[in-house]
Amino acid sequence: MRIHLKFFASVRETVGTGAETIDVPADVTTVGALRALLIARGEPWAGALAEGRALRMACNQQMCDAGTVLAEGAEVAFFPPVTGG
Repeated sequence: MRIHLKFFASVRETVGTGAETIDVPADVTTVGALRALLIARGEPWAGALAEGRALRMACNQQMCDAGTVLAEGAEVAFFPPVTGG
């Protein structure tokens, strides 16, 4: 399945790109599994997307959680929580 990724703010700065398209294995069916796949790439992905890190996710421009099911052509975005001030 082909997935479109977007990275924003500090996540983008850490991984060095704002977007990419990847083909994921058949067993990657959720946003959480996708995140784990990206973490498995090693650094800088592991640090930017680490499970303990405060991180927001969206699938097809809707906020989501790790259990959100992926579909062909989905757009998944990763970004830090928004803070105001």
